[in-house]
Amino acid sequence: MFNSDGTGLAGRFCQMLAALLLGLVLAQQALGQTTTGLDDPRGGISTLPDVLDARVTATPERARLILDLSGPTEFAIVSLSGPDRIAVDVKSTGTAIAVPPDVAGGGIVSRYAVELAEPGRVRTTLELAAPSQVQQAYILDAVGDQPARLVVDLIADTAENFAQRVAADLAASAANQGVPPSALSTDPGTHGGDLEVRPLVVIDPGHGGIDNGASAPNGVHEKDITLAFAVDLQKLLVESGRYDVALTREDDTYLTLNQRVALARANKADLFISLHADTFQQPEIRGASVYTRDEKATDVLDKVLAENENKYDIVAGFTLPSTEPVVVDILVDLMRREMRKSSFIAAQALVHQLEPSVTMRRFPVRQADFFVLQAPDVPSILVELGFLSNAADIANLQKSDWRQRVVQALARGVADYFDTLRATPAP
Repeated sequence: MFNSDGTGLAGRFCQMLAALLLGLVLAQQALGQTTTGLDDPRGGISTLPDVLDARVTATPERARLILDLSGPTEFAIVSLSGPDRIAVDVKSTGTAIAVPPDVAGGGIVSRYAVELAEPGRVRTTLELAAPSQVQQAYILDAVGDQPARLVVDLIADTAENFAQRVAADLAASAANQGVPPSALSTDPGTHGGDLEVRPLVVIDPGHGGIDNGASAPNGVHEKDITLAFAVDLQKLLVESGRYDVALTREDDTYLTLNQRVALARANKADLFISLHADTFQQPEIRGASVYTRDEKATDVLDKVLAENENKYDIVAGFTLPSTEPVVVDILVDLMRREMRKSSFIAAQALVHQLEPSVTMRRFPVRQADFFVLQAPDVPSILVELGFLSNAADIANLQKSDWRQRVVQALARGVADYFDTLRATPAP
């Protein structure tokens, strides 16, 4: 509001002008729209990346912003009110995005805009349909045909919590001379906070020993690819401090499919992840996918993949006790149904984190009758990392930086899965 002290029209005009300027300064501080802190420390904005593309997907529970970048950069995130928004700033020379695509789906983000806020800073403003908070945010370096990216995940929150963050962000901006402090990428597998009891994750590197698995034309074997990914994923999950992690094999050892399943069951694993990289007769087929077990395969390709995996050793399946077989069958069937629900939740969580990071197959959550997923009491999923019959996938699977990009996404997916279980009320 503007107040008058009775000094006349000219005086009132000067007071109004001064108040207006003060309001602009305060608004600028809240929005982080001063140049302070945005100057490129390397000596100018010309060395900053461009924002190439933007997209937002939303549901009533969560939303995701992905910005494709010409290179990695710094970013800042601030919550704003009147109306409720979350603004994401990146250090950038600019963007060619005139009108970004509409929000895919309907949910907590109603619309968004991407604009050059000032030289050296591009702002993406997410208008919220409901109070939300940032669950995680991270920068992905460019790898292969995947550009550098900023990924920001939002989840629903209470109005009270959102208001508190608005006030805290305003105070932080003011303390930082009007600029939201730079944010740090969320560490993979840690964004949900500590779990009361550390779950056991068993990672199964497919094949091994006399069983090479699939082989690429250049002689690279599936057994070596899966072990490298498994070791890196184990290291990342252990470093998060949230999980106990075991491998079914730690070297070039042969295990039957039945032994792999038995290891997970005997140790009462909370999640079983089998890693693979197969081949197919059509070399254009490529991309990652995540499988749960179902006797009816999603399509012919999935049926062939499962048959190829299962043929590596012949097993008889579970031997049920001879006493009261009908009762045992019913109990096992009920248990299996519950585990398949959990397996599907895990598959969705991993796919959700893989999608911004790597090329995925169409409909990446898939079903097939993989024997290694047969445990009736352990949520089990199989991750197809890519195809050793596709040149682009072969090149990526042998790159350490691409492997790190994948295992970081898998670790985030594991965190999502257990956070979802923790947030779901027990029946």
